[in-house]
Amino acid sequence: MRGLKKAAPLKPALITGGAVAGMAAVAGLLLAGCDASSQGVRKEGPAQSQSAAKATRMPPASATPAQEKVDAVKLIKGDPKIGDQIKKNLKPCVKNQYPVDITYGKLTDGSRSDLVVNILTCGDGIGIGSYVYRAKGDGYENVFVAEQPPVYAEIDRRDLRVTKQVYGPGDAVCCASGEDVVTYHWSGKEFRETGRTHTDYSKTGNDGKADLPSEGTEG
Repeated sequence: MRGLKKAAPLKPALITGGAVAGMAAVAGLLLAGCDASSQGVRKEGPAQSQSAAKATRMPPASATPAQEKVDAVKLIKGDPKIGDQIKKNLKPCVKNQYPVDITYGKLTDGSRSDLVVNILTCGDGIGIGSYVYRAKGDGYENVFVAEQPPVYAEIDRRDLRVTKQVYGPGDAVCCASGEDVVTYHWSGKEFRETGRTHTDYSKTGNDGKADLPSEGTEG
């Protein structure tokens, strides 16, 4: 795995980072038939990154030490902006342990900490959905959605950073051609893209070294 272990304004609009061949097969394998669709808010484009699969979970510096814990599973299942198939496939991996990461921190101008929620697959921990919730009254409102896997969202200082894999023609699920990292900043009422980087992965092998021809034996 490389990189992390793991724009039109946010008007419930679809953002496409370029149609990527093989994405349908990737989503099908990761979601096991799950329809990665959603309603409302920002929808991210083609997914990228095995780094997005298992991102390095680092607590944001802005997180509140005594943060009141939120039931992320209950929040997701009660959210009309999240696709029905995502909810249906959100089940415990072991007993009551759900494959959900939740990070508390400051991303918007809310009175309480915002929530970044990532839904993962069991076992390999590939991100299949990323969401941002902003405090509103006694509850939270969904202000960001990315549901095309593999995807993983994090808090970077006070910016939202979303990492996704990019697949090219013929890429296997395990071996994407590269990754995109997109940075968003809260504008006062929505997230707006402020930066984007793209990395092309080496095709020389997992260790980054080209295969050398084997030497013949001396006669």
